[in-house]
Amino acid sequence: MKKANNSLYWKISATLLLLLVVLGIGYVSISGYIANRYYQESVQRVHANLAESATKEVKPFIEGKINKPAIMDYMHSAMVMNPIAELYLLDPAGNILTHAAPSKATVKLEKVDLKPIKTFIDAKEKPFIIGDDPRHPGTCKIFSAAPIMEEEELKGYVYIILQSDKEAELTSGILGSYMLKLGTNLFFLTLIGALVIGLLAIWFLTKRLRNITRQVQRFKEGDYEARICKEDRRDFPVLADTYNSMADTIVANIDELKSVEILRRELIANVSHDLRTPLAIVQGYVETLLIKEDNISKEDRKKYLETSMSSLGRLQNLIAQLFEYSKLEAKQIEPNKEPFFISELAQDVAAKYQILAQEKGIKIHLEEKENLPLVFADVGLVERVIQNLMDNALNHTPKGGEVTIDLGLINNNVEIKIKDTGIGIPEEEQSFIFERYRQASRTGEKAKGAGLGLAIVQKILELHDTTIEVKSKINEGTAFMFQLPSYSQA
Repeated sequence: MKKANNSLYWKISATLLLLLVVLGIGYVSISGYIANRYYQESVQRVHANLAESATKEVKPFIEGKINKPAIMDYMHSAMVMNPIAELYLLDPAGNILTHAAPSKATVKLEKVDLKPIKTFIDAKEKPFIIGDDPRHPGTCKIFSAAPIMEEEELKGYVYIILQSDKEAELTSGILGSYMLKLGTNLFFLTLIGALVIGLLAIWFLTKRLRNITRQVQRFKEGDYEARICKEDRRDFPVLADTYNSMADTIVANIDELKSVEILRRELIANVSHDLRTPLAIVQGYVETLLIKEDNISKEDRKKYLETSMSSLGRLQNLIAQLFEYSKLEAKQIEPNKEPFFISELAQDVAAKYQILAQEKGIKIHLEEKENLPLVFADVGLVERVIQNLMDNALNHTPKGGEVTIDLGLINNNVEIKIKDTGIGIPEEEQSFIFERYRQASRTGEKAKGAGLGLAIVQKILELHDTTIEVKSKINEGTAFMFQLPSYSQA
């Protein structure tokens, strides 16, 4: 985790360095362009009136003809003072009539664009403006220009390029060397300063990320209390909330797994005991029958076989409960819901338990409200729920007691209540009687079974999107109740 964090830090740092290099190159380029433009503008402002002075000191035309000797003399004098100029004499249409320059480079243009020349002449404050370079088509340079007037008639223009090839090459080299040195020095100073400041800023900004990384590392090493504090979550709220939620979920799952492991051990202990008891009984009676095969009476033989059958039935019931609960927990059972009368189902269940209740000296009552609506549920699963609750009630109701199946109506839902007059369930144990593999230790009674009956009831009712409640008082009895939706409401 630390290596990954350092990798992120150096990636951000490398990105910052690359960004600074690109910005530095751009800065040097822009600075060079601005400096060159400033130099050209300065030269143009200084020599803006050069062309106008030429028209005053020399007459370019005499009787309509070009006064070339006069122009050459002027250029010779002008170049002594300003060796960078190239003079061109233009007609009113912009055609080049003649020229004079310090170098012998060929003039390649026959005509010059007059638009920048007219803009320059008409401006009161001479602006920075560039015009055609007759020796380099497509290239523009700074210039000075003035009209040639005779008797208020335009005869042409004096057009002076203020930057000759030689001068441009010379100043470009000097300026380039200066800008290179200046830009390089500024670039490296700025780069180093910005890089140091940037690295410190990145280190500071990633401080909370490092704190988050440490918390994750602590959690990985087994400290399940490690969480991202409020201070560190400001910069990464989504990451912090997601991690805290994930950590809480993992801890909850670990606790649940521990609880399941404890319950699994309890189940194994309970099931082992419950399986061993009927098996031991059957084994004992079978061994007795084998040993006393010729000396046992018919009555004893029948008694031993009936006891063995009863134990086998108990064993079969326990195995069936385990199998049923495992399928419910694995969600392998899907309810097949249909409308039916709950009163008819309750009557059938009560009739099936009458004989068993009579043997235990317990009375079974069925109480139902008139005109109960159809319910919408799985008949077989609801019957299993009522049977499990009836088994639970008969097992914990003493002789002379009563078990009642009460059917009522609450908010268009049919309520089924199974209540007994048994010894009741302690209040502190009522909260976990529906947990898997758990059973309440009713006062004065020995625990019966593996505690799966009520857990199966809860699982079945969860499939029907409903819950079961319990109300119990010591020595007064216990009541289990749940609701099923009416067919019309469903």
